[in-house]
Amino acid sequence: MQLDPFYLIVGHVSQLELLVPHGVRLVQLRLKDLPEPECRRQIARARDICAVHRTRLVINDHWRLALDLNCGFVHLGQEDMDTTDFSALRRAGLRYGLSTHDAAERERALSLDPAYVALGPVWPTLLKKMKWGPQGLERVRAWKKAVGDVPLVGIGGITPARLPDLFAAGADSAAVVTDIQQALLPEKRCNEWITATESWR
Repeated sequence: MQLDPFYLIVGHVSQLELLVPHGVRLVQLRLKDLPEPECRRQIARARDICAVHRTRLVINDHWRLALDLNCGFVHLGQEDMDTTDFSALRRAGLRYGLSTHDAAERERALSLDPAYVALGPVWPTLLKKMKWGPQGLERVRAWKKAVGDVPLVGIGGITPARLPDLFAAGADSAAVVTDIQQALLPEKRCNEWITATESWR
């Protein structure tokens, strides 16, 4: 499959509702530490917004809710993979992207026939404390060689200025979290990202 080069990640459906209408084509809803009814509400709302705007929605972690609510895509971390029913996802036609940080995780992910593989953090990130150091562009190159035709998503510390190096190293999509979340004008910054990635679209 082909991924949009700009992969927006948001932590609340209100952010998704604000930014998707600006032309976002690929967005992940990453909900943390919320009760299930609230997750269900936000996922259903995000699904409907993305359907209107023809945006591909990816649900982070909550694969059971994604199945229940007829979403088409989930993203799973390594820990989530241990408790995921991949057979159920495949039967429902639900695609999934998988996080990786080292070669063993990469090979495990590839054995599950993912829609994409994510590598991070490529650069230092301020979003959360990570047990992995920055992967760097050489690791991006190695990952792209190893994954072949499977799309590769880079995440962590990515800015518009770093895009040419990231894509030259082999990434197919740039996942963006902090740069937009911490912007004074998120809508303006989102538009700048869409413009910055246009030549790779």
